[in-house]
Amino acid sequence: MSTPRIPTEFRYWEQLETPYAKALRQLLKAVFGVEPRLPDEVVRKYAEAYYDADPVAEAFIDEVYLTQGQAAGRAMVDQALAHGVDSVPNAPASLRRLFSEIEVMPDWLDWEQVELGARVFRRFSTYVYSFAGVITLHGYRENSVAKPLSFTGAYNGESANRRFLETAAFWIDVSEPGGLRKGGKGIETALRVRLMHVFVRRRLMAHPEWDLEAWGVPISQGDAMLTLMGGSVAPGYGMRLLGFRVPREEISALLQFWRYVGHLLGVQPRWYPATPEEGIGLLYASEIKGVRRSGEDGRLLAESYLASFRPTPTDSKRDALIKKLEHGLERGYAAWFLPPQSHYAYKLRGPGLWALHPPAQFLPRYAFETLRRNVPQVDEWADRRARAKSKAWVHGRLGERHAEYQAVSNFTR
Repeated sequence: MSTPRIPTEFRYWEQLETPYAKALRQLLKAVFGVEPRLPDEVVRKYAEAYYDADPVAEAFIDEVYLTQGQAAGRAMVDQALAHGVDSVPNAPASLRRLFSEIEVMPDWLDWEQVELGARVFRRFSTYVYSFAGVITLHGYRENSVAKPLSFTGAYNGESANRRFLETAAFWIDVSEPGGLRKGGKGIETALRVRLMHVFVRRRLMAHPEWDLEAWGVPISQGDAMLTLMGGSVAPGYGMRLLGFRVPREEISALLQFWRYVGHLLGVQPRWYPATPEEGIGLLYASEIKGVRRSGEDGRLLAESYLASFRPTPTDSKRDALIKKLEHGLERGYAAWFLPPQSHYAYKLRGPGLWALHPPAQFLPRYAFETLRRNVPQVDEWADRRARAKSKAWVHGRLGERHAEYQAVSNFTR
């Protein structure tokens, strides 16, 4: 058994008594009424997760993709998804083990909670896309998050918008009614993203600039857990500022929903928050442990994300007007949900009057949310409307290209 390791850039214990850590702890206590500091043994499990990857999916890649070729690997996956792993001739053990994680329900799974969490998430519609996109910018200050994107060029320049749209398409697939049930589109999409991550991780591990001692493995379980918090605890509380009514029990359901999505993605950490309060504790630990050394790479990623909403020379007048509006709205969300220190570090342009947009939504949405919670027919209509709006938003921008979830063929560095 290997000796547990912690990345050198995981500085939680060294920074726990800094003025910033103490002030943030008091703020979270005042706002949420919880003690955000997790037990040290839990934080240690989180830290060690930066050296955990996805051995099950990696074994399949080794046994099939890297010996029989990508065409053979894709054919096996397609056949197993469509007709079950038993329908694959001479199915290798690694494929059976991979699909057993998909087809065998984990003991902790509560379908009622998963389906409620999916419904809550899709109710946020495109508003959660902007929220999640903006809070991710804060993570770009850490090398373990920024470097994979910087090296691959996946979120640089013109590719930033397409990758973001593919992420939104993934969110739609996993949150659709029945999307995570057997044969659901969400399962297929999650598996394709999972296999893509294996390829990217392998190439990054071989990159001469990847610092294993400082950052852990690329696309680690540690950073992946934070991504799951970015879909559950963070919007569960954050979307309240936009007028959404999200009680604690719905945030708990979001946690369960994203835990199962993570399970399908191969994110099966040593510890996962059991309550929204523990989720706040994990986010607190992630904030305190950071060293924020990504520098120019992080700044360029943040700049590329916001710039990806701007009009392009090939846009029609109508599309250019829509994009100009969306670019302003995104700057407004950044002003509200991106911490000021990150906004300053990235040298982002001020939002101007767009900063008024997020709070301006509060009263009308809160009123509608109150109606929705008290009239079942309105709640059903709101769910259908949110699903239609999200699909139209993504499909209208991806067009005929569709989401591909393929690893980049050439690194930019």
